[in-house]
Amino acid sequence: MKYLLLDFGSTYTKLTAVDISKAKVIGHTDAITTINTDIKDGYHECLKKLEAKVGKQKYDKIIACSSAAGGLKMAAIGLVESLTVEAARRVCLGAGAKVDLVVSGRINKSQMEVITSGKIDIVLLAGGTDGGDRDTVLENAKRLAQAKVKVPIIYAGNKECQDDISEILGEAKIKPYTCENVMPLLNQLNIKNTQEVIREIFMGNIIKAKGIGKIEEEIDEVIFPTPKAVLEAATLLADGYLDEEGLGDIILVDVGGATTDIYSIASGVPSKVSVLQRGLEEPYAKRTVEGDLGMRYSALGILEALSLEERKKYLKDGIDIEKEAKKRHDNIEFLPVTDYDFKVEKEMAKVALDNAISRHVGFLESVYTPFGVMEYQTGKDLTKVKFVIGTGGVLINSKDTKDILSSITYTLKKPNELRPLKSEFMVDKSYILSAMGLLSIDYPEVALKIMKEEIVKL
Repeated sequence: MKYLLLDFGSTYTKLTAVDISKAKVIGHTDAITTINTDIKDGYHECLKKLEAKVGKQKYDKIIACSSAAGGLKMAAIGLVESLTVEAARRVCLGAGAKVDLVVSGRINKSQMEVITSGKIDIVLLAGGTDGGDRDTVLENAKRLAQAKVKVPIIYAGNKECQDDISEILGEAKIKPYTCENVMPLLNQLNIKNTQEVIREIFMGNIIKAKGIGKIEEEIDEVIFPTPKAVLEAATLLADGYLDEEGLGDIILVDVGGATTDIYSIASGVPSKVSVLQRGLEEPYAKRTVEGDLGMRYSALGILEALSLEERKKYLKDGIDIEKEAKKRHDNIEFLPVTDYDFKVEKEMAKVALDNAISRHVGFLESVYTPFGVMEYQTGKDLTKVKFVIGTGGVLINSKDTKDILSSITYTLKKPNELRPLKSEFMVDKSYILSAMGLLSIDYPEVALKIMKEEIVKL
């Protein structure tokens, strides 16, 4: 049994060939993604390179994931920003989407223009716990219907409004996708049902709309957005499968050209009995995406994250960080060559990771009460995470990957953040994670064995 696993990325198409019976990778190749002409061209170029390496092979199954053409872009709409809005946002991120619009309360004109502009692939409409608020979510459904929104609309709010929402959207000839409430009770997160519907829409509608459907006659299917495939792989690597042990709690970081993605596979409950949890329930497998922190498209966001004093410090150390960030933003195909280039890449990646992990982890807050000072935790406690795994070009190609990854660990500069205290560092040198997320659907034990062999300790 041999599988061919594809990742149609925004820049590169990557192939991984696997021998199932031997639990071994046969070979890897990549080529520029050709979504703007014909996605088959980049795929065929990859195949040629692979055949040159390992000879012509017969594959029993060919499956793919994709983040081409901007990936899966969603709008998350809810009622209260810290509750149903945040629940909807987390559902989208966990399904492998990029959340390009977040709406709390009633949709306004400018927000509706974003939804109808072609920049959004799916709208997730939430709002109200079961038996709670009805008015806002019904009004938002009416506004979506009046705007004759063309993209799929998923309703995952107050279950008492399901029939009304279906009727409102149906009268506007919009097919409603109805799911369980993403927040049925206050601070309780319910994600699986909605994420499965997002995946079905992605497979049935989105890949064709983005031109990826052209490849379907040559492969078996495109089954995930790429970030979802990575999340599946990370969860398998942490949990293990049957007799094959996993690594335990992990954090996976992916520093890319446009975004920095953080994945944590851990319960995140307070590690001290004296600490009380508050706020929205955290998902066990959590993903956050920082669209303003990237090494190329979003290099200016890294610059913005630095204070004036920090920029001056880089100048004293011989790095003109403003000039270098602008250079990378203006030339997204820039590749480091000199020692100075690699030094700049390392420092920029450290800033991206430091800020991204701050937004991902939980934090402690001391509150004075009649019973004395109480400590409350909001978000996930990741202090006990065993392994931190890095992927993405800057981490894979750096001469000092360990130093970059160490920027996510606990620091006295941010004492209330629940960052890892002591972790081992690993790196996905061969971009294996998305491929293993795909393989895990049919052969989880094989995928786990390959990851444990291919992902190396630093």
